[in-house]
Amino acid sequence: MKILSVLALFCSLTFFLNSLSAAEQPNIIVLLADDLGYGELGCQGNSQIPTPHIDSLASNGIRFTQAYVTAPNCSPSRAGFLTGRIPTRFGYEFNPIGARNEDPGTGLPPEEQTIAERLHDQGYTTGLIGKWHLGGAADYHPFRHGFDDFFGFMHEGHYFVPPPYQGVTTMLRRKALPGAKKGRWLSENLIYSTHMGYDEPDYDANNPIIRGGQPVNETEYLTDAFTREAVSFINRHQDKPFFLYLAYNAVHSPLQGKKEDMQQFAQIEDIHRRIFAAMLSSMDQSVGIILKQLHESGLDEKTLIIFFSDNGGPTRELTSSNLPLRGEKGSMYEGGLRIPFLMRWTGTLAPKQTIDVPVSSLDLFPTFAALAGAPRPQNLDGRDLLPFLLNQKTELPDTDFFWRQGRKAALRSGD
Repeated sequence: MKILSVLALFCSLTFFLNSLSAAEQPNIIVLLADDLGYGELGCQGNSQIPTPHIDSLASNGIRFTQAYVTAPNCSPSRAGFLTGRIPTRFGYEFNPIGARNEDPGTGLPPEEQTIAERLHDQGYTTGLIGKWHLGGAADYHPFRHGFDDFFGFMHEGHYFVPPPYQGVTTMLRRKALPGAKKGRWLSENLIYSTHMGYDEPDYDANNPIIRGGQPVNETEYLTDAFTREAVSFINRHQDKPFFLYLAYNAVHSPLQGKKEDMQQFAQIEDIHRRIFAAMLSSMDQSVGIILKQLHESGLDEKTLIIFFSDNGGPTRELTSSNLPLRGEKGSMYEGGLRIPFLMRWTGTLAPKQTIDVPVSSLDLFPTFAALAGAPRPQNLDGRDLLPFLLNQKTELPDTDFFWRQGRKAALRSGD
C-alpha cells in the first residue's frame, strides 16, 4: 500500500511538471532586498513601518519563519542563491568591496552555472535589474551568466541620488565632523555621522548605472528607476515565460530617503531611523507597483513570486532590526543568516500559510528548475521545495546547514 502511495505521488508530480513544461512554464520573479533585518516587515512584527505590499505576499501565500541564506553578507549570499551551491565549495567565500570588485580574478566563476542559465536554456527570457555584486570585470558580466537583460550596477552599493542629493535627505558616515568633533552634524538635507567610526564607502567610483553593457545617466531615485525597468520587462515579455531577478539596493547604505517618504514618518524622532523607514517604504511601494502590473497583465496565476533578503540587517549602520534574533550582518549568529522569506503563487499555493520548517536560498535553484521542466544538476546543495509546498510530501529531506568565512563558521543540524 505504501509503495502505491509513493507511486501515486510520483505520478502526480510528474504529470504536474510535464503539463507545466508542455503547456505553460510559470513566470518566476525574485525580489531581493538588501540588508533588510529579520524583524523589519509588518508580517515579521514591525508595527512602526507599514509594508502592506510586501506583507500581502505572506497573506496571499507563504511566510517561512526559519529561512537562511548562504552567507552573512551580500556577494557570497547571491552566489549561493544563483548557483544553488554553498559558495565556499567553489572558492567564493568572502565579500568583495570597493576596488576589489574590479579585480580580474574576483567574481562568480564562469564554470558555475546559474539558475538564469538553466532557465534560459529552457526557453525563458531572463532579466536582472539592480545590484549584481558578483564581479565587475568583463568575464563576470550578467550577460555571461545567463541574463538576457540587465539594468543596474556591478559593485556592492550605489547612491540612490548622486550629489548634490536633490530631493532626498542624505546621511553619510564620516570619521570626523567639522572641528574634528564626534557625533552628528546636521544641515537641512545632509547629515554627517561618526557613529561607525569611518567614512562612507566610495560606492559610485567606477560603478555607473548600466543598461546592457553601456553606462546611462539615471535621474530618478534608484528604487523608482528599478521599478520602472521591472514594469517594462514584464510588459515586454508577458507573452512568454520569464525569469525576473530584481535585486534592490534598498535598504543598503548610503542612507537616502525621498522627501515625500520622509514626511510620512515625521513622527519618528531619530533622523537615522526616519531615513531607513523612508527607504523601506519606498521599496514596499515598488513591490506594490510590480504586483499591480502583474495583475493588470493577467499574470497572477502564472507567476511565482519570492521575496527575501540577502542577509541580516546591519543594525548599527542602518538601524535595521533582526529581533528576536541575535547578531547582525557579518556575523554567524542567526541575525546574520536568517532572513524574511515570502512566497506567492496565486491559485497554486494556498494563502495565509506559515511554515516553520528550515529552508534555504539554496533550495530555489532546484525548485525553479523543476518548475521549468529542466533536469536537476547533480552538484546542487538545495532541495526541490515543490512536492512539499504542493502537499505531495509531508516532509522535506533532512539536511544540515553550514557556513564558513575564514575563521568564522556555523552549523545548524535539526532543531
